[in-house]
Amino acid sequence: MKVLQSGFSWPSLFKDAHAMCRSCDRCQRLRKLTRRNQMTMNPILIVDIFDVWGIDFMGPFPMSFGNSYILVGVDYVSKWVEAIPCKHNDHRVVLKFLKENIFSRFGVPKAIISDGGTHFCNKPLETLLAKYGVKHKVATPYHP
Repeated sequence: MKVLQSGFSWPSLFKDAHAMCRSCDRCQRLRKLTRRNQMTMNPILIVDIFDVWGIDFMGPFPMSFGNSYILVGVDYVSKWVEAIPCKHNDHRVVLKFLKENIFSRFGVPKAIISDGGTHFCNKPLETLLAKYGVKHKVATPYHP
């Protein structure tokens, strides 16, 4: 890559680079991996559009038409935003938002990501998500 980025090229560039790496003793040695260099293996999830949504409340804002909060849902792939104004930030608003704005318009997602607020982590929401087979992931500032 350094040769190509420098602007050099010749007909047998890749063949010569391969032969050099195969003959280099240092390139062929395997060193013992330390714990510091090891990384956990996580499965790669293939997600389609509208498969994973992130939801969160914004506010409180100064009251406007009786509403103080905004409930925002963002699709992780397309970055499509759905938002509704609301008077309270409670679980009833979240349930209504998911049923009327997300599930009915975009289909049932595979996962919903939210923070650990009581309006997202409660029994009614857990029941609704279990009914539709949606996985609920709770994000923290350390593990978004």
